[in-house]
Amino acid sequence: MSRVGKKPIPLPTGVKITIGGELLVEGPKGKLTVPIPQGVRIEKVDSNIEIKRDGNQYAALHGLTRALAANAVTGVSTGFTRELDIVGIGYRAEAKGNVVVFTLGYSHPLEFVLPTGIDCKVEKNTHLVLTGIDKQALGQVAANIRCLRPPEPYKQKGIRYTGEVLRKKVGKTGAGGK
Repeated sequence: MSRVGKKPIPLPTGVKITIGGELLVEGPKGKLTVPIPQGVRIEKVDSNIEIKRDGNQYAALHGLTRALAANAVTGVSTGFTRELDIVGIGYRAEAKGNVVVFTLGYSHPLEFVLPTGIDCKVEKNTHLVLTGIDKQALGQVAANIRCLRPPEPYKQKGIRYTGEVLRKKVGKTGAGGK
């Protein structure tokens, strides 16, 4: 039995759901849709959402659907945030509308266009706070920004997630091979 799928999803006040071919979740921050795969049913019981399945062959889809529905409910009610840090001398970012301009040690500045639904605030030129209601899209945008200059293992310069622990490598020693 899916342990994730059995857990009911509490509905916060202000969040409405519509169950049809897919689950439509509407809240104060926006609306999201969650696909309902075949063999999985969604029922509203009191102020909770319960996900049921038709057989054990749908166990993986059962847990997946429950997780996607819970993320949609959380997204439209409170939203999600991802934080990134830029480490390195001269490395910085600047937000201009839905475009973030990065200076990352290349010969040219990099312009990153944010998709709709994702907002970015730049604090102190080196701390980015990404916010949005779609957890998957937010994580993908954060990963794409990190790929512009991933942290390198020797000096640890680059873009990293806030709180990310990196393994530092030891550089070459100065002794010649005699």
